[in-house]
Amino acid sequence: MLSVPTLWTVLVINFLALGLIWAYVQRTYPSFEAARYWTGSAFMCAVSAAVAMLRGIYDQSLLPLLAAGTIMVLATCLAAMGIRCFYAKPVDWQRTALITGNAFVGMFFFIYIHDSAPARLTIFTVTQALPLLLSLKMLLSPPDGKRNAGAQLAGIIVILIVVIYALRLLAGLTGVAGGFSYTNYGQSQSFLTLVLVFLSMAVNFGFLLMAIDRLRSEVADLALMDDLTGVANRRHLLQRLTEECARSERSSEPFTLLVIDLDGFKGINDTHGHAAGDACLQHFTLMAQTRLRPGDMLARTGGDEFCVVLPSSTMREGAMIARRLLEVCRADAEQCIGSDIPISVSIGVAQWTRSMGAFPDRLIAAADHALYEAKRDGRNRFAAYDPSPPLVPGLEADPVAEAIRKRA
Repeated sequence: MLSVPTLWTVLVINFLALGLIWAYVQRTYPSFEAARYWTGSAFMCAVSAAVAMLRGIYDQSLLPLLAAGTIMVLATCLAAMGIRCFYAKPVDWQRTALITGNAFVGMFFFIYIHDSAPARLTIFTVTQALPLLLSLKMLLSPPDGKRNAGAQLAGIIVILIVVIYALRLLAGLTGVAGGFSYTNYGQSQSFLTLVLVFLSMAVNFGFLLMAIDRLRSEVADLALMDDLTGVANRRHLLQRLTEECARSERSSEPFTLLVIDLDGFKGINDTHGHAAGDACLQHFTLMAQTRLRPGDMLARTGGDEFCVVLPSSTMREGAMIARRLLEVCRADAEQCIGSDIPISVSIGVAQWTRSMGAFPDRLIAAADHALYEAKRDGRNRFAAYDPSPPLVPGLEADPVAEAIRKRA
């Protein structure tokens, strides 16, 4: 049977190792805020076990166990705060202080005011299990609806840990299996402690899986995002257009695409420098987003060209959005003074038709064709196209080459 000092040493080494792992994750991915709480939790558990070992030196004092128990409750609260942070929920330091403070006061009372080992064990068990139980729902039923294998694993292990706590409390209150004591471990107590060491490692492994899944998602999002403007890039646009084309083929519901080009952008770069050009692109992005509807998608497809996907929209609605974009750019240009650079755009509007099928490049080509027409007619305007009727009955007109453009 393992001795008490050996068990505490195992706990210290285990939690120090977990703390170092989380510290590395925190240093490598500083934006992953949950890692800070899980790092703190692991190190607090190591400190708690180290303080508890002082009981062997000061055999007549329960102060080390009071301090160790309070620190362990704080560590559990930090782990629960990391879960809340992971799911973008507000971190409640007040609740943490309340639970930790009640644990300290309760154990202090039943050590120095009214000595009662069962009462101490009850308070310690309840305050340690409460933060985990409050976080359990988030692990098993994530608020964002995205199930995560790591969260599921962590949730199951949390349940097992709470069950171990309950068994430990039952043994302490009833004397079953030799009862429970923090100073004189029996065989069953040693076994439960080793199980808790294993489960603590397993729950942190679940947290690591959660972190890996989140970081993988962030990397995937970055691959679909334009670095300069923060909107979707060409790859993301093509994915979205493919989805919209497939949806429209099934439902026969149209959608509209806007292709936007900044007028005279090369001249801005040549005259004012590329930094000024980048600032213009960012400024236009901000202006455009104020005139789009929820669900509309703005993408930068390269250089000074943007696209807007308008789901479930007709040509008429697409023209209204194009007009809004022109109006906000014209109003901004009128307010330019001194060295301010006015932004002017030309827009091509195209609506998906059944003849385009599941080929987004046909819709892009049609919108590009309308864009060229807007530029040819003087820029700072939009043009929309509509396939002309066939000259010979039974023959379909080419949706691009045989287009009738309507100019603003």
